Amino acid sequence: MPGGGAVSSGAGVGEHIQTKSKLAGVLIVAFAAFGGVLYGYDTGTISGIKEMHNWLCTFGTDHGDGTCTIDSSRESLVVSILSAGTFFGALLGAPMADIVGRKWGIVFSCLVFSIGVAMQTAATQIALFVVGRVFAGLGVGLISTLVPMYQSECAPKWIRGAVVSGYQWAITIGLLLAAIVNNATKGRPDHSSYRIPIAIQFVFAAVLSAGLAFLPESPRWLVKKGRDADAAAALGRLTSVPASDAAVQLEIADIRANLDAETALGESSYLDCFRGSAGNKIGLRTFTGIALQALQQLTGINFIFYYGTTFFQNSGIKDPFLISIATNVVNVGMTVPGMWGVERFGRRRLLLIGAIGMCICEYLVAIIGVTVSVNDHAGQQALIALVCIYIAFFASTWGPIAWVVIGEIYPLNIRAKALSMAAASNWLWNFGIGYATPYLVNDEPGSAGLGSKVFFIWGSTCLCCIIFTYFCIPETKGLSLEQVDILYQNTTPLRSIAYRKRIFENDVHASDPHALEKIRDEQHNEHADEKV
Repeated sequence: MPGGGAVSSGAGVGEHIQTKSKLAGVLIVAFAAFGGVLYGYDTGTISGIKEMHNWLCTFGTDHGDGTCTIDSSRESLVVSILSAGTFFGALLGAPMADIVGRKWGIVFSCLVFSIGVAMQTAATQIALFVVGRVFAGLGVGLISTLVPMYQSECAPKWIRGAVVSGYQWAITIGLLLAAIVNNATKGRPDHSSYRIPIAIQFVFAAVLSAGLAFLPESPRWLVKKGRDADAAAALGRLTSVPASDAAVQLEIADIRANLDAETALGESSYLDCFRGSAGNKIGLRTFTGIALQALQQLTGINFIFYYGTTFFQNSGIKDPFLISIATNVVNVGMTVPGMWGVERFGRRRLLLIGAIGMCICEYLVAIIGVTVSVNDHAGQQALIALVCIYIAFFASTWGPIAWVVIGEIYPLNIRAKALSMAAASNWLWNFGIGYATPYLVNDEPGSAGLGSKVFFIWGSTCLCCIIFTYFCIPETKGLSLEQVDILYQNTTPLRSIAYRKRIFENDVHASDPHALEKIRDEQHNEHADEKV
């Protein structure tokens, strides 16, 4: 444990608490990751449903000769409207988190989501189906803000990255389950072909809401509400030690000290998320979260999971449903190394590696798609292989780590607002990509007909990911949330690795300013030596 064995502050617990219980808090907080199943399953279901014959005949155009189709405008609306709902749901997550709390906000989100599922299940007209997608989106958007926030604030710092990455893993499991269920029901001749995959989501929502009702509230939210005794009890439950334990009390003191310093500057607003002194870098931190979530979508990953079935079919692959399952298996399996690697190699390094790998794969997919015929079996196999490698890079890096970073980089006073804007950015770009893709790739009047050439676009955005990570993402592995705040105030992303080591060496925490003064003295002396 870095820091010389002393009890450390912040998001997690110190070595003393770790020795008593390494699993209690992890298992409790990991359960919240189940919210990702709702996100992933709902996202993945529509990819297969919109290719089902009965769904196309019900909500599209029946040509009377046994074929049914749906035009690009209606396809765009059905796919992207969920993301429009999630955008507003993510923004609503901030007041929800601050007013009713992190855990009860998640429970309420499940209720909103279930209303949308009911509408979609009952629908036989496009209007009700679309409204149902909006309500489901509101629920998923709320969850996408609240779950990473709850996990980041409750998880032990020594494994926080892996626990929050579990949210992305749950998303990939949801996507895989959706592909499997779609493949099982696609041949049914009636409305049950799409109603069964949709209605299964009631079960997921019920499991998540019922389980969360028995879990402790975020200690940080309780401190923010002035309920320090309740916060100590919640932290004690998360760590399986008494609320009176010295390590628990030290951590509560750190949270309180950090919050008092923030609130001394006044009540925060959304505008405050974009300003602040040069020292605390609030504007940079807010921009980093928003841009990181936007770039996660601009890697092109949801092109595969929204339109993968259609893309593989147009590429001449005989069973696109099975290929869709295969890509989802890769997505699930390769997220696990990412959950391990985020605490082994750190956030910054893995984001750089992932962006480079995705960039290379996507340019190769684009080149193969342009130069190889759809009848070239070897070429199509190469295309599938590269797509799977690309998914592997995403799943082990940008998929989970984007959620880890936005859960870590904000101070408590603005965390709910800033994190909600980052999640909303994810969904705004999700919506834009979902809406624009049919017009970009489909070969029909009014569409660009890019086909696989669209991967030139995704490859270029991954190049932007490399540049962004290098200049804007600090290394926060192993730090408490309060220590992350100290890091931002005293260094830059480019120098964050060295400064992080100083935090460990000097056992810096928010309630002890002397250790921080020692680091500043060391830096001053080093600068003086350099000048000499």
